[in-house]
Amino acid sequence: MSTFSIIIKWLGNEYTINEDVVKLTDTVGDLKNELCKKTGVLPERQKLFGLKYNNKPATDDVKIENLNLKLNSKILMVGQNEVVNVSNNSVSPENDFDLPEELETPVDKNEDNIAKIQRRIKDYQVNILNLPREGKKLLVLDIDYTLFDHRSVAEKAVDLMRPYLNEFLTESYKYYDIIIWSATSMKWIQVKMQELGMENNPNYKIVCYLDSLAMISVKSPNYGVIEIKPLALIWGKCNQYSAKNTIMFDDLRRNFLMNPQSGLKIKPYRDAKNNRHKDKELYYLTKYLKMIAEREEDFTVLNHKDWHKYILR
Repeated sequence: MSTFSIIIKWLGNEYTINEDVVKLTDTVGDLKNELCKKTGVLPERQKLFGLKYNNKPATDDVKIENLNLKLNSKILMVGQNEVVNVSNNSVSPENDFDLPEELETPVDKNEDNIAKIQRRIKDYQVNILNLPREGKKLLVLDIDYTLFDHRSVAEKAVDLMRPYLNEFLTESYKYYDIIIWSATSMKWIQVKMQELGMENNPNYKIVCYLDSLAMISVKSPNYGVIEIKPLALIWGKCNQYSAKNTIMFDDLRRNFLMNPQSGLKIKPYRDAKNNRHKDKELYYLTKYLKMIAEREEDFTVLNHKDWHKYILR
C-alpha cells in the first residue's frame, strides 16, 4: 500500500503522483521534473502552491518526506506549457468562451432552469464561515481573472493577485457581505483563498465559498449547454439578500444569464507581470460599490455596464 500520493491540479486536469514515480527521499525538484514530463511545464516555470517546509514555500532541494504531506494531498500548480508532446497526457485548454455584449434569448424565465435552482437550494450544502450581517448588501466575487491571474507564473501567489485587492475588499466590507463563487472545486477555492491571504483576513470576512456544484446547466439557443451561476441560489438560502441589494463581479458574462441585471462584467486580469502596475479596475470599482451602496436602495434600477459613467457623476 502506498504511503505517499499527492494530486497535482493544473489547467483543470489532475495528475496523481505516488511512490511509483517519486520516492519520499526524492526532492521537490525531482517532483517538478516528473510534472514536466506529464504537463510540458518546465520545472523553473512551475509554482506549486501548498508545498510548505517550516511554514515557508518549499524550495527545490527539500525532500518529499520532510513536507509532512497527507495521503492524497491536493496541490495547485501554476505555469505555462513550453514543451510540445512530452507526454501522452492531454491538457485541455481552459474554457474562456463568453457571450457577446448583447445577450441572446433570455433564459432566466425558463421553468426548467427555475426548477434546477430550486433543487440546488434544497440540496446544495453551504458552509457558513461568517454569519451575514444585518442591513448589509451582498457582493459576489469570482476568483480566476477577476481577483487572480491563475495562468501566469510568479514566485508566489500574491504576485498574481489583482492590484488593490485588499483595499477593495476592506472598503467594500463596510457596506457589503462578501461571498466567493468560483467555477472550480471547493478544495481549489480554499487553496487560492489561503495563498491570497483572504481566508482569515482581519480587515474583512467572507460569508461562504460556493463552488462548481452550486452552478446549473442551461440551454442557450445559440451556444448550446452552458454552466452558469444563478444568484437565486443565494437568495433562496438567505432571504436578506435579493436582486435589490446584490451585485456580482465575474469576467464571464455568461455566468449572469439567470440574473443579467445583477451582474457586472469585470475586465479580465491577465498577464500579471506586465499589468500589476497598470490595472486599476478594482480601484475604480471600489468607488462604484461605495457610491451605489450609499445612494441606491434598489440595485435593479442600475445598468452596471455603465458603471464608469456612474462614478463620474
